[in-house]
Amino acid sequence: MQIYGMAGHLIRRLNQISTHVFSTRMMEAGIDLTSVQFAALDAIRTRPGIDQATIATMIAYDRATIGGVIDRLEQKKYVTRSISKRDRRAREVTLSAEGENIYAKALPVVVALQNEILRGLSSSEREAFLEFATKTIEANSDENPSV
Repeated sequence: MQIYGMAGHLIRRLNQISTHVFSTRMMEAGIDLTSVQFAALDAIRTRPGIDQATIATMIAYDRATIGGVIDRLEQKKYVTRSISKRDRRAREVTLSAEGENIYAKALPVVVALQNEILRGLSSSEREAFLEFATKTIEANSDENPSV
């Protein structure tokens, strides 16, 4: 089949593998987080008091559905939301103490699973893959900033 040599198909398959490995390792560690939730926690930790729209931009996630991600993190008591003092329409998000703890517990798991996602590649090939993936994402982001 021709699709096996096409970038789109290979990227989709790699995404499936990445999602599966992430879910499996989180479950094994007893951590209830999706990869998108972890990315959101990382963005919030980096910029406490960040608004939801900026979180969506930082993690390249759909602005229309980031609210649901934040809702689930709030239900788990990992984040708190408050009305922005600068813009009453915006909601500022910060990590709770429990959110800091779960982030600290999840981070080593996430770091460790990176090599598993790229199994079969040498360390220099992993570096090259990350360089090429980053270059491709940046080139496409210039033309499609909302993606």
